[in-house]
Amino acid sequence: MKDDVENKDVEEVRSLLQKFQDGYTKRDASLLDEFMGLFIEEDALEVIGTNAVDPGRDEWCRGRDAVRRLVGGDWEGWGDVVYDVEGANIFVNGDTAWPSTTGTVHDRISVEDRQTGYLNYIREILAEEQTDASVKINTILKLGNEIALDMPFGEDFTWPLRLTAVAVRHNLAWKFHQMQFSFATTRAPDVRLETRTEAG
Repeated sequence: MKDDVENKDVEEVRSLLQKFQDGYTKRDASLLDEFMGLFIEEDALEVIGTNAVDPGRDEWCRGRDAVRRLVGGDWEGWGDVVYDVEGANIFVNGDTAWPSTTGTVHDRISVEDRQTGYLNYIREILAEEQTDASVKINTILKLGNEIALDMPFGEDFTWPLRLTAVAVRHNLAWKFHQMQFSFATTRAPDVRLETRTEAG
């Protein structure tokens, strides 16, 4: 009997994950408010995007308004997201569940768009008054090298993606309480914090 209950809970959480996938497949802005029903109502909701660095800023979203903006931005400007819903690992303990799975993001970015975006990025970097010249040069060169090395691989991009989450049973239905999107990194991370040591 216990196993039956656990299996039922696992499949309900899998269904929640499928609804999440369906939203990212349709990417219909008119359904965004309905999609937000997959998340808890409380301000304790937290979703951490792939570009998140500092808690509460940019893609480290705390609260429903911030999460709604992140999802809306994903649907408008991100590529096609596909998660392995059937292959997801889902662990349940009482009213809490931990799903995790792999996925991909696929996008087609023309050479012209990449070059234009890079030039606009250079203008933004150069306009930053608080940034040292050496930091500006290194930042511009790093991205330029990445773009140049990527060019021979064509305009189709498929990135491996991971999704981990915490879901809770809320009014007899499972809802996401916390979620994190992350890209695999086999080299040094994209962001490096500057550390300074005091002499003496």
